[in-house]
Amino acid sequence: MRGRPTCVIVLLLVLSFGAAAALRMPAQEAPPASGARILLVPRQVVSGEHATLAVLDVNGRLTPNVTVQFSNGDKLKTDATGRALFVAPLNSGMLFATIAGRSGRVATAVLTAEEANSESLVIRGVPRVASTADRFEIAGRGFCGDADANRVTIGGKSALVLASSPASLIVLPPEDIEPGTASVEVTCAKRTAAPFSLLLVALQLQADASPIKAGEHRTLTVHVHGATTKLSLEARNLAPEVAELSGGPIARHASSGGAENTAQFEVVGKKQGSFLISIRLVGGTEAPRR
Repeated sequence: MRGRPTCVIVLLLVLSFGAAAALRMPAQEAPPASGARILLVPRQVVSGEHATLAVLDVNGRLTPNVTVQFSNGDKLKTDATGRALFVAPLNSGMLFATIAGRSGRVATAVLTAEEANSESLVIRGVPRVASTADRFEIAGRGFCGDADANRVTIGGKSALVLASSPASLIVLPPEDIEPGTASVEVTCAKRTAAPFSLLLVALQLQADASPIKAGEHRTLTVHVHGATTKLSLEARNLAPEVAELSGGPIARHASSGGAENTAQFEVVGKKQGSFLISIRLVGGTEAPRR
């Protein structure tokens, strides 16, 4: 269950990129639970209903045997696929999840059954733009809480549902999808939502991949292919002991827009070693475009 890393040494453009490969290659060695870094929980879950979460390592591979703790005292471990099926608590409100032994927590809102009730599959919110190699979220009603019970296609190709609940899906695009506008179709059991269009862009890194030295300044340039508009990119420092990211542990910059659509981030070495910066496309959601 070993997927290929997103990018070598310097930049993990998308932490979830290896997840699809991880599911397709179960005979290979699974990543160790100690490497778990990213916890994916649906933004909304439904009281008393099933939901699926996922855990990724630093290279974006789905990671089994990782303990996840909830703020209500519940605890579980990811299975061989790096995901875990759980039942949302009966009490509505905010619920927080944490990878055991790691700092930081992920919030999800517990909806009542009445708030999430729907006899059909309805999509209410999708990203304005998504990366060809990164996960994105679809909000709505009527999805399947078991991730594998949902079927999502993008441009006619099967995508991977990493996490899910009746109100939310976290989806990874097909590995060979090209930038551009693609039709997205979602089904769960015998329910099918109206297709919608999604603009996909590709992110390409330009950077020095050699180990950084103490006091050394280095520029990371991200090229955006498939869009000429300004887009927001978020960088996270995953190895703060090695280097410092200008702007803090989490920094956001807008791309330049235009034919040469780029964004730049700066890092400064604290000691010699390989630094890890994840960079993701971020943005708001909108009603689906038909």
